[in-house]
Amino acid sequence: MAHAPQVKIPATYIRGGTSKGVFFRLADLPASCQQPGAARDKLFMRVIGSPDPYAAHIDGMGGATSSTSKCVILSKSSVPDHDVDYLYGQVSIDKAFVDWSGNCGNLSTAAGAFAIHAGLVDPARIPENGVAVVRVWQANIQKTIIAHVPVTNGQVQETGDFELDGVTFPAAEIVLEFMDPSDDGDEGGSMFPTGNLVDDLEVPGIGTLKATMITAGIPTVFVNAADIGYTGTELREQINTDPEALKRFEAIRVAGALRMGLIKTPEEAATRQHTPKIAFVAPPTTYTASSGKAIDAGDVDLLVRALSMGKLHHAMMGTCAVAIGTAAAIPGTLVNLAAGGGEREAAPESVCFGHPSGTLRVGAQASQVHGQWTVTKAIMSRSARILMEGWVRVPGDAF
Repeated sequence: MAHAPQVKIPATYIRGGTSKGVFFRLADLPASCQQPGAARDKLFMRVIGSPDPYAAHIDGMGGATSSTSKCVILSKSSVPDHDVDYLYGQVSIDKAFVDWSGNCGNLSTAAGAFAIHAGLVDPARIPENGVAVVRVWQANIQKTIIAHVPVTNGQVQETGDFELDGVTFPAAEIVLEFMDPSDDGDEGGSMFPTGNLVDDLEVPGIGTLKATMITAGIPTVFVNAADIGYTGTELREQINTDPEALKRFEAIRVAGALRMGLIKTPEEAATRQHTPKIAFVAPPTTYTASSGKAIDAGDVDLLVRALSMGKLHHAMMGTCAVAIGTAAAIPGTLVNLAAGGGEREAAPESVCFGHPSGTLRVGAQASQVHGQWTVTKAIMSRSARILMEGWVRVPGDAF
């Protein structure tokens, strides 16, 4: 029996923030994969190594976690006043689908850097030494991200002394601005889809929980850690090794998705794992991060733990950080209350929160317009580094 030979496709493997993924230029993809559809999804699943019943991704580039099962496509922007279009696919680990419903905030960092590496930014806009401002159109959610990428001798500066909790080695700092992040492109467009800062969310099998459901960066459902039996100091293993806990979190996520209008039936949640996120918050408490680093209660405004693709994230998703920063700036949300409540006079436009790997500071500019809360932008610092470049190979009949 004849078997199709492998084909090779130009690709770059990049760490962005606390995630990593396989990056492609649109023009380098096989012709059948240059448009959305089944061929593109099949290609990305084969590149990552999904679906994998062993949940190990031995036969692919994925790392068997939500942070490492990602593919990105970049192209010259189709939108005026932008440099590149950035399209992100979250590849399911054990099921045969790619979720296109949201953005990856961490890989947004790498998108700005890769745009320069890949020759997609006008050379006239890249300084010989300084900071290149890359205007990225996030195609999944139809939003603008501005990446401030350091440049040395005309090339992206990747090495540096900026430390990011959740990443082992320091690198060069890249500042990201998420512009007008309070609408993810879904119907409705309200930052608070239910119209409330806090809702009573009925969760089958669990009961009624206080919840803040917000669309900023990415749709997110926040609940209080204490209401579900946690302290907010939990590390990844404590949650991810508890199947019953994961089922409860999924039940909360599904209930939130229904209440936010993101899905019409509970069954739809199975093919929309990337959004919404589910997170739980708590007031500051001293704890030990997964690296062994001591996090003092006095160094953070609150604690947050968030799940991605059904598992507790080892650090924090960048898009969820945008939601945290935004909600913290709005008096009365569960995030704001966990951070002390009110206008937060000490640092009204930024919040530092503790996550499993350490801490992260994110800024957000929120205000009320005609009685509705809106956020003009959210800001955070990340880093990015190319890990490998060349070609990725997949069987020719895989897509």
